Amino acid sequence: MTATRWSAERSAEDSHAYVARFRELEASGADMHGEARFVDAVLPRAARVLDAGCGTGRLGAELARRGHTVTAVDLDPVLVEEARRQHGITVVQGDLATMHLEPRSFDAIVAAGNVMVFLAPGTEPTVLRRWHEAVVPGGVVILGFATDREYTADRAERDVLEAGFTAVQRFSTWSVAPWRDDAEWVVLTGYRQAGSLSGVGTPG
Repeated sequence: MTATRWSAERSAEDSHAYVARFRELEASGADMHGEARFVDAVLPRAARVLDAGCGTGRLGAELARRGHTVTAVDLDPVLVEEARRQHGITVVQGDLATMHLEPRSFDAIVAAGNVMVFLAPGTEPTVLRRWHEAVVPGGVVILGFATDREYTADRAERDVLEAGFTAVQRFSTWSVAPWRDDAEWVVLTGYRQAGSLSGVGTPG
């Protein structure tokens, strides 16, 4: 199994620092829920959500508070331990490139916090194809990550389309600012075609 960029670049000490930083941000009164507002606006009510690369579980917990059923997954044991402190979500430790996902088991799969740029190099298309199978027809994938990494916004959009998602939209912030070529962040959404079984345009 190829190491993820996260495990190759980050130590357990880095992960503990990451947890501490977000605890401090929350304690300071910083707005922590921009991603959740975006995702909640896109989802149907009481949606089944996979919080892929959940980190501390902050996003998943907020979506659960808003009435969604959330399964949160991360590979990092430090982050999984922190996520399990959150209320209302099911937390699983696993590798997004290999973990089993039941077909049509989620209304949405959300990879909000630089998840795509920390996957094992070359696994991004495979992960997105597996996510396409795991969402219901009409379901959505939502990605958010920084644009200064090897995995670019253009490549991600291509991979999302090739995985079978349609109606792809690209924004530069979670507050739906229009895309700019010099944006520091990208948010991508794509939908599984209603009636699709596997791949683009397959009749249901």
